[in-house]
Amino acid sequence: MKSAVETLEPTKVRLTVEVPYDELKPSIDHAYAHIAEQVTIPGFRKGKVPPRIIDQRVGRPAVMEHAVNEGLSAFYAEAVRENKLRPLGQPEVDVTKVPGLVPGDTDGDLVFTAEVEVRPEIEVPSLDGLSVTVEGLEVSDEDVQGRLDSLRERFGTLVGVDRPAADKDFAVIDLVATIDGEEVDTVSGVSYQIGTGNMLEGLDEALTGLSAGETTSFETTLVGGDHAGETAQVTVTATSVKERELPEADDDFAQMASEFDTVEELLADVREQAGKVKAQNQAVQARDLLLEQLLEKVEIPVPSGAVEAEVHRHLESEGRLEDETHRGEVTEQATEALRNQVLLEAPAKTLGLKSSRASSSTTW
Repeated sequence: MKSAVETLEPTKVRLTVEVPYDELKPSIDHAYAHIAEQVTIPGFRKGKVPPRIIDQRVGRPAVMEHAVNEGLSAFYAEAVRENKLRPLGQPEVDVTKVPGLVPGDTDGDLVFTAEVEVRPEIEVPSLDGLSVTVEGLEVSDEDVQGRLDSLRERFGTLVGVDRPAADKDFAVIDLVATIDGEEVDTVSGVSYQIGTGNMLEGLDEALTGLSAGETTSFETTLVGGDHAGETAQVTVTATSVKERELPEADDDFAQMASEFDTVEELLADVREQAGKVKAQNQAVQARDLLLEQLLEKVEIPVPSGAVEAEVHRHLESEGRLEDETHRGEVTEQATEALRNQVLLEAPAKTLGLKSSRASSSTTW
């Protein structure tokens, strides 16, 4: 098999692939076997129809089409490997020549082209003179307390309260959405934690200060269903308000929530885990700050097709394909993410980092 690459754009190439008949032969044999299992021809059992009879009844072009369709992906993958390409997305394939369309003809090559977007080749600028400063690794008492409280929350219990709802409270709510006075959606008995912001914009503000049994309304943009992206008037009723009651941080809690016998042992482990998280965050922060500086020094072409595919997938998952304002926001985010990805895929030795420790921060 022979292949050649033509660069169409900085992020797009055309592969021209020529496959000799002999290399296509296994796919042709498999095509005959598959067709023989599918067709019914008097005088022959399924799977036992000879190739010459298939040529007569089904046609040699149909056999070759089956063989080409079967072998094409493997030939394309081999050409990609041979030319050390890094494709982004699926190729646009055009078969320009098919051999053996006449029975007995074994001359000629299968020829096809494949246009595909690829990761651009970039030259990473020198890191000489670049430095970034990130947060230090010191673990504060507040860090430990925060992680301990998160663990306590996992074992907390919800209890009803006779007061207006506040941030982090849980409310069981009923929602009714209307557009121009017509009810378009309703849900009931949904448990929601105030402050999470994962339902409707404006819901947190509407629920804050609402007591059990009270109702209020607010205007928002629907994010799901047939009316996604439309503005609606939403009425919310809090049927109950609860708060999470946390267990005491004592030895009994340590034994219930961990493998430790005492709360002192638990706290020591929590501090150690907090230190590991800080180290991981430090590395991520250093990477992001370095990327910011490098992106100012190098121009990275972005494959438009790959960005459009990601934007479409994102908007489709949200049911917001017609939201042009959001499309612009997602396009900008996808473009930036792809630029970062291309830069991060530069050779590891090129983006190697060395660190010098300081007491309250670290410079890379």
